[in-house]
Amino acid sequence: MNRETQAKSLSAPTITRSAAAELIGAVLAAADEIGFPVAVAVTDNGGHLKAFERTDDAPFLAAEVAVDKAWTAVSYRVPTHVWNSYVTDPHVAPLAQHPRLMAVGGGYPITENGVVVGGLGISGGNYEQDRQAAEAALDALGFEIPA
Repeated sequence: MNRETQAKSLSAPTITRSAAAELIGAVLAAADEIGFPVAVAVTDNGGHLKAFERTDDAPFLAAEVAVDKAWTAVSYRVPTHVWNSYVTDPHVAPLAQHPRLMAVGGGYPITENGVVVGGLGISGGNYEQDRQAAEAALDALGFEIPA
């Protein structure tokens, strides 16, 4: 390959501030409908916090967990609930000791047209409530929901 024509950088789409804010609004509405207090975090495609909100009655630990769920989801581009089965593999199990890895439901990569543009993390309910609110919000904004 000719060095002069070889690309030296990549263009990486990332979620906009306005879409992150809309996603947070959709999560707050879904959590209210389901009936649980919530902390919600949105990261950009590099795992950096883009937007955050916590309802008044959400546990304070939920704030940190939500951020880490979003980070985990975007870092490997898979929902956080799949990590439960991953960390049972002895070859992957050491990753469970990473301080930010969250192997519990409620974290999803934010995917648009097959490209991960950010991460979504929800905490405050049980793992199923967190997953329900995440999926409802992603669907409401037209983002893909990974299986």
